[in-house]
Amino acid sequence: MLIVEHVDKSYKKGGLWSRNHQRVLTNISFNWKPGECLGIIGESGSGKSTLGRLLLGIDKPDQGRIAWQDRHVGERGTRLGSLSAVFQDYTSSINPFYTVEQAIAEPLKLLKVNPGECQAKVEQLLHQVGLNSSYRTRYPHELSGGEAQRVCIARALSTEPRCILLDEAISSLDGSVQIQILELLKSLRVLYNMGYIFITHDIQAAAYICDRIMILKDGQIEEIVRTQQLNDAQSPYTRKLLQMIIA
Repeated sequence: MLIVEHVDKSYKKGGLWSRNHQRVLTNISFNWKPGECLGIIGESGSGKSTLGRLLLGIDKPDQGRIAWQDRHVGERGTRLGSLSAVFQDYTSSINPFYTVEQAIAEPLKLLKVNPGECQAKVEQLLHQVGLNSSYRTRYPHELSGGEAQRVCIARALSTEPRCILLDEAISSLDGSVQIQILELLKSLRVLYNMGYIFITHDIQAAAYICDRIMILKDGQIEEIVRTQQLNDAQSPYTRKLLQMIIA
């Protein structure tokens, strides 16, 4: 389980010697339950990507606690093999000098998986994300956006994590490709018996894939609601986002 308790985060505002800080997140508390897909929704500037970096241990909170399996998420050993990520910018997520096989196998090497097992695992993962064996030797510049994101998903899956954090992972893709990736994520979730933290500005995409949705506004949690009960949301801001979809 991932537990977030009373987390605050600020960044320095202004020049190098400035003492001014801008508060990005305020008193964030929630939990992610094993196997669930939790959506984190917010407009630009809401703090959702900052929260994603904190959950991955990339940044540290100013105050509060983030724990994965009762251990501090900032400790690399806590996340290794258990918590993976897929980001929006697939073009910079893959080393341009790596082949697809090398990119997918990278996390496995950190876990010291032997080369033979790595090759077999890469073959399996490519098949599971809808790519054939010919992609093993291709480089990132030879892939379409959807293909590159499938490779990123395969890489995130390689360690068979309990949870994958997806930060705007479909927002740079064409509409039809977005639907394909969402369907892929749904099937992989069942296949690997895992869950997601799905960070997006698109409440419609979140409603399609998520069990619960957490709404962020101005760095604070506006509301957490089960997807099936979205129409009964209490927050005026949540209802406004839903009306935008209908419109």
